[in-house]
Amino acid sequence: MNWLALILLFVKELILSALRVAWLAVQPRITLRPAIVAYPLTVTTDAQITLLANMITLTPGTLSVDVSDDRKWLYVHAIDIESREALIGSIAAGFETRILRVTR
Repeated sequence: MNWLALILLFVKELILSALRVAWLAVQPRITLRPAIVAYPLTVTTDAQITLLANMITLTPGTLSVDVSDDRKWLYVHAIDIESREALIGSIAAGFETRILRVTR
C-alpha cells in the first residue's frame, strides 16, 4: 500500500510540475527565480537517497545536482521557487516522507 501511495504522489507531482513548467514557458515575459538549494536529508541509505534524487530529477522544473560527501545534504536546482523553505518543506512532506514509509 505504501508503494502505491508513493507512485500516486509521484504521478500527481509529475503532472502538476509539468503544468507549472508549461505555464512558465508560454508566459510572454518570463521572470524566473532559479536557485540551488541544499536540502537536509532524512533518508540515510544509498537506495533511499537514490530514489529521492531520481524522483526529484524526473519531476519537471527540478534537478538533483549532487549529494554531499557526508550524505547529509542533497543539492537541488529548481527553475522557479518562491522560497528555500517552501521547496524543502514540499520535498520533506512529500517524497521523503513516503520514501521513508516504503523503505522502513
